Amino acid sequence: MWQLLKQITRAGLPAEAPPEPADAWRGEGERIQSGILAILGRALCIRQVDAGSCNACELEIQALSNPYYNIEGMGIKFVASPRHADMLLVTGPVTRNMEQALRLAYDAVPDPKLVVAVGECACGGGMFGETYASCGRVSNILPVDVTVPGCPPPPLDILKGILTAVAARP
Repeated sequence: MWQLLKQITRAGLPAEAPPEPADAWRGEGERIQSGILAILGRALCIRQVDAGSCNACELEIQALSNPYYNIEGMGIKFVASPRHADMLLVTGPVTRNMEQALRLAYDAVPDPKLVVAVGECACGGGMFGETYASCGRVSNILPVDVTVPGCPPPPLDILKGILTAVAARP
């Protein structure tokens, strides 16, 4: 133990400098919130549907709710019922078992509705493709407005995809 402490005092603690924070987008919160309010007149409500993913995309989506990204402060919130949602955020390849549930969730979202496919599996079927157990990409089942590629896509790309869909809303 003493030898280790002597070596640490002699060599010091080797560490690299921490990375510079990429917080340029954080000042955009008020502008994003006012834009959403101008388009919708209220907060954007999202219903997230896991159609058969590995949960990596869900972890990145969940990161949007942490204090660093704080999307609720920007006027975007997740809801439990598709009847209260403006947008479906779908992850994973659509499995045959989830096909009907996804269609029911889509039908329950009031018009005009938006669909954002998140992740490689939702955008193109990923490594699963179309098989006996998978319908493949989300666009094979529902009309998709915006796709967010990546395996998994970073939270900032997911946020950009959500905002792109809202900005293109009729």
